[in-house]
Amino acid sequence: MDFYFLLFSLFFPRIVLVVYLLQGWYPANLVPNWADILLGVLAPRILILIYIYQNMGYENIWFAAHLVVMILTYFGGGRETHRRRARRSAD
Repeated sequence: MDFYFLLFSLFFPRIVLVVYLLQGWYPANLVPNWADILLGVLAPRILILIYIYQNMGYENIWFAAHLVVMILTYFGGGRETHRRRARRSAD
């Protein structure tokens, strides 16, 4: 897999998927085309994890990094996010 795909998809998954789709640079995968589109729109980080798993395996550092970022993103981020939510609900 391309280093730039892995790096930029860590921060901007939808943008990277759209760019790679338009350029025809998608990584080799076994995901059907309809699932590529559906997951790319609804859950791009899961699609990228599938690509990494199929091409590099789950014991790769990139898989772990993307998994950690996905968990942090989907479950609220960090301390600052919780602080903002608490401040907003107190008002």
